Amino acid sequence: MTGPEQSGTTPGPLEDQLEEAFDRTVEEGAQRLHRRWREVLVTGTFGGMEVGTGVLALLAVQEATGSPLLAGLAFSIGFLALLLGRSELFTEGFLLPVVALAAKRATWSQLARLWSGTLVMNLVGGWIITWLMMRGFPNLHGQAVESARHFAQAPLSVETFSLAILAGSTITLMTRMQHGTDSMLGKILAAVAGAFLLAGLQMFHSVLDSLLIFAALHTGAAPFGYAAWATWFAYTVVGNVVGGLVLVTMLRLVRSKERLEIERRSDPPPDR
Repeated sequence: MTGPEQSGTTPGPLEDQLEEAFDRTVEEGAQRLHRRWREVLVTGTFGGMEVGTGVLALLAVQEATGSPLLAGLAFSIGFLALLLGRSELFTEGFLLPVVALAAKRATWSQLARLWSGTLVMNLVGGWIITWLMMRGFPNLHGQAVESARHFAQAPLSVETFSLAILAGSTITLMTRMQHGTDSMLGKILAAVAGAFLLAGLQMFHSVLDSLLIFAALHTGAAPFGYAAWATWFAYTVVGNVVGGLVLVTMLRLVRSKERLEIERRSDPPPDR
């Protein structure tokens, strides 16, 4: 049997799938952007704590095996908790909310609320959970300090900023993959792959690696302080934003230009 669909001469089925994925992205992004402050702060706190479970697994496996790659796989527990618990990680906000904003389904103030509230509470939740981790697992103190030094004592350079850009693009790509499929298995595989790349290759991620640094600071034995963390965090979060927005989200918007124009013809919702 031959025909345009079978011979591959028309992109119809693929275009339908891309449009469905775009619609899902806009819809969920709009839902996130219309959350109240309370919802933003609570989901952000949960996000930080759930990523903390991945950090605990990472430290335990790194301590036992000495392998960053195996530790990266263990960290996927944190991303699976985010996926199944439906909480929020700051860098996940580089795709869905931005696409919804571009489609005029929300406002800049709503994006600022989501980003700021989520980031702050990711860090607060992560600080709390890592304090508990270091109280409960004193045998991991040495590993926490060793792992954190890789980030906290890294000066701004082409290499470190590139690692921050790659981290932003990697987690945004993970988000795109998860929203490009209806298969839960596919979503889980994307989470594991993202964790392996981010944590296993020790890219610079503003939230994940902040938790490692917090854990080291909680031990009282870290050769650096919060000032070093703040310096590292400042350039890392900028790199994450550049990687997520420029390398993934902007290209997604260009690819879906026609669908975006259709969405923009609708009246934008009022700011809340």
